[in-house]
Amino acid sequence: MAKQHLKIFDTTLRDGEQSPGASMTRDEKLRIARQLEKLRVDVIEAGFPAASPGDFESVHAVASAIQESTVCGLARANEKDVRRAGEAIRPARSGRIHTFIATSPIHMEKKLRMRPDEVVEAAVAAVRLAQQYTDDVEFSAEDAVRSDFDFLCRVFDAVIKAGAKTINVPDTVGYSIPEQWGERIRRLIENVPDADKVIWSTHCHNDLGLAVANSLSAVLAGARQVECTINGLGERAGNASLEEIVMAVRTRGDIFVCDTRIDAVQIVPTSRLVSQITGYPVQPNKAVVGANAFAHESGIHQDGVLKHRETYEIMRAEDVGWTTNRLTLGKLSGRSAFKSRLTELGIELAGEEALNAAFARFKELADKKREIFDEDIYALVGDETVTPEHEYYRLAFAQFHSETGEIPRARITLIVDGVEKNAEASGSGPVDAVFKAIENLACSGADLLLYSVNSITTGTDAQGEVTVRLSKDGRIVNGQGADTDIIVASAKAYLNALNKLHANLPRVNPQV
Repeated sequence: MAKQHLKIFDTTLRDGEQSPGASMTRDEKLRIARQLEKLRVDVIEAGFPAASPGDFESVHAVASAIQESTVCGLARANEKDVRRAGEAIRPARSGRIHTFIATSPIHMEKKLRMRPDEVVEAAVAAVRLAQQYTDDVEFSAEDAVRSDFDFLCRVFDAVIKAGAKTINVPDTVGYSIPEQWGERIRRLIENVPDADKVIWSTHCHNDLGLAVANSLSAVLAGARQVECTINGLGERAGNASLEEIVMAVRTRGDIFVCDTRIDAVQIVPTSRLVSQITGYPVQPNKAVVGANAFAHESGIHQDGVLKHRETYEIMRAEDVGWTTNRLTLGKLSGRSAFKSRLTELGIELAGEEALNAAFARFKELADKKREIFDEDIYALVGDETVTPEHEYYRLAFAQFHSETGEIPRARITLIVDGVEKNAEASGSGPVDAVFKAIENLACSGADLLLYSVNSITTGTDAQGEVTVRLSKDGRIVNGQGADTDIIVASAKAYLNALNKLHANLPRVNPQV
């Protein structure tokens, strides 16, 4: 019997960017959207057009660029939001408006200050208005997990009659458990009139670490769309993780009567791209996309895997896009070999100029590091693409001194808007010293919210990838830098963040 289609609704660009510091520029959203299209997600929720002019432009740009996936804009159940979303998705080959209103007693009373009858009227009006722009309208009952069941049925019945094609049941606060959530979905499908005429969807948050489990429970109960994000990114503890949903359904085909159309080999490249752009590193033991997801340390496990892979592995690393960390290139490799490897890894650069810049960085790295792995290539290309077009601050020279019993010092030369400037400072450590030296020149007034270091590959000559998160006047930006010298990588990351603050690229964090 043919498998039913489980739609994947990716909200990395909307709900995912509500993670502190994860908001993106229009160009960054476009890069991720194109990769999501390559991943073959069914629906890309590109943003919340009414949140700001910048977010409207981002959704409009994604709608103009994407051909194979449906592009969706979020809208509260009011005329202004719905019309704004409709205009934003107008260029899309396939467009959707996703409108929502809260249905739980606490939300209706404390947030909306609306009576239940008014909530139903607003929901119906929003769905009808959305149909002026597209016949693909999705309705969500915010905080459905704490909503009265009979009232939920009433709202869903009304919006289905008004023309909604997808009904989304969100666990907005991550409160549910799998057995309860699956039962609620099953009862809704049984009790809502014309339930068979719509696609039922689930959107689960991870506050109790159960977003994926709740989503899968909903699928077993009849949901045929899952709203999720790459790497489980999202507000608070995040959303259901796309890669875990997809591979759970695919791996356990004996239980699930449905499957997705996702091109699984694109999972790891998509995960890496989102991590680079948002500055949120993937934890090593993260399922499917973590560095240790397919590693076997135990001798018993290693012996078993060597004898027969399926003794301890339920899926193959290659199936989700891992390249087994193999040596790819060295210092004698030429430009054509480098370009060929980028193609094999699915990395697309903007043009010859970008390729030349990346190849120059590769040659610099090859002089410092004898063995260059795929992860190194992802990092150096990522380092190139996170740089704003105009580098107001650029590192020209750095010298660090750290000695037991002595105060660490840093001396740096920066190119500031084309002018060479020098500074030095001391600190509690060499990283602290270099940051203070940079600030002596930049005087940014920004607050350091996060400093994170990750090793890109194994070995003492591995590149360190540093993420710095800065906050200033309500704006939060991430800076990334990679180098075999951790202190240099730290300086690059800090300057990358300062350049983003200085460029004042429009970023939005559409809280609703």
